[in-house]
Amino acid sequence: MLKINAINVTIQSVQVLRRFSIEVPSGSMVGLIGRNGAGKTTLMRTIMGHLIPDAGTISFDDQDLIHTKRHARAPLGIGYMPEDRGLVPELTVEENILVPVWSSRSLDAAARLDFVYGVLPELKDMLARRALLLSGGQQKLAALGRALAVGTRLLILDEPFEGVAPALSQRLSEVIAGLRSSAVSVLIAQSDLNHSRDLLDTEVIIERGANA
Repeated sequence: MLKINAINVTIQSVQVLRRFSIEVPSGSMVGLIGRNGAGKTTLMRTIMGHLIPDAGTISFDDQDLIHTKRHARAPLGIGYMPEDRGLVPELTVEENILVPVWSSRSLDAAARLDFVYGVLPELKDMLARRALLLSGGQQKLAALGRALAVGTRLLILDEPFEGVAPALSQRLSEVIAGLRSSAVSVLIAQSDLNHSRDLLDTEVIIERGANA
């Protein structure tokens, strides 16, 4: 479904990704494993169109992503949970969840909210709270809910277990594991495999921006 072939990405004259390649087959869970600074977040930001490769190709279901507008990725069924959560502070939890849904005419907002609340019922208790009033763990849940709302085909999760309590890490693992019964593909970036070794079908190691 997602195919990345030999991409180079440069940030402020520093080459961060060096001919890096990875594939996420349909319905699979793939782990992108590497130390902090290895290039994991750069790769995910490139997939989402925030960075443009100097070379190489990125395709999603045979569609060229490099020349696809950033706002057009959500309508393709791609959900993204950034490491820093990326919530809009002044919006409520429910509004944050709906932001990418509003950009996709093919998604029914009420149906997607029902799905998200079914998977993460704890979000119902905070749906009217502004994001800036949430704890770090609650923000993680809201960011995952937002990704789930639009990620009908592919979820891209950047360090979902980083900086959260063990109980929440376990809860996040349960939610991600539950996606196995669906057709959603998942790409998870992590510094280690402590939380997801049993979840993954494939592990891809990245070192200094290149395949290890």
